[in-house]
Amino acid sequence: MREFEFSTRVPYAHVDKMNHVYYAHYLVYFEMARSALLRDAGLPYRELEERGVMLPVVEAHCRYRQPARYDDLITVVSSLSIRRSILRIEYRLHRDGLTLAEGYTLHACMSPEGKILRPPHELTELFA
Repeated sequence: MREFEFSTRVPYAHVDKMNHVYYAHYLVYFEMARSALLRDAGLPYRELEERGVMLPVVEAHCRYRQPARYDDLITVVSSLSIRRSILRIEYRLHRDGLTLAEGYTLHACMSPEGKILRPPHELTELFA
């Protein structure tokens, strides 16, 4: 399965009093990695939306293993699989080889009116 990497530094605004990244921000890092994955694959969100393809999140899961802290350089490794009209994106967030969190998001492929669509051919070809 093709994997993509996205790296960023943890900003101070993302940590709590214990200097741990607040739990909800891990989903933000997943979203940033997802955008990078689509961009790197040649189908950025903006282009998909201009073509009338929306990818709402219908399920999200995150398992926290170790805390990330302010100014950590974190990397999210992501991969995508497609089954019918559902995209599943797996994420593994790590720092220096240590897994901090892992999870996935499920996305329905829909029109702006809410009609279920088949994923664009280019997307299925890239991740078949």
